[in-house]
Amino acid sequence: MSMWLRVQGVRALPSAIFLLLAGCGGGTTSPSSPSPSSFLTGTWTGTVTIQVNPGDPNAPPPTTGPMTWTVSVVPQTNLQAFTTTIRSQDPWLAMETMASTALTPGNTPPASISTQGGYNSPRGCRGTFASIGMAQATRIEADFNGSDCQLATFSGTMVLTKQ
Repeated sequence: MSMWLRVQGVRALPSAIFLLLAGCGGGTTSPSSPSPSSFLTGTWTGTVTIQVNPGDPNAPPPTTGPMTWTVSVVPQTNLQAFTTTIRSQDPWLAMETMASTALTPGNTPPASISTQGGYNSPRGCRGTFASIGMAQATRIEADFNGSDCQLATFSGTMVLTKQ
């Protein structure tokens, strides 16, 4: 006897398999697990102090202003890569921009933190910056250096605390 059954002249096995498979996959799904989070995720606030053209005898005095970082994890990066919205209200460097941030060697505090990006300078050009420092669970201390219009450079420090 053949594996194929005849029901009123139609092969029934393929139809039966189709009916069984048609019911698959329509059930409820279990809730997905929440996205992993990092100690770095969230809002950090503090101050930045900037010296324009360090070493130049005619350099202006250093300036200090509020700085806010809002940090988000980049998916599938072992919680070591982030996008960061940076807002500086320093009198010389008033800007808001997006930057790339990384933690090394791991993703738990304390960890080395590095951030780099570009910004639209209040002086009419596109500036660049980089920051390297140490991230603790609730505090970041780092340098903040970059270049701006007309060959200006700046060097400074920042201290941020987790909100």
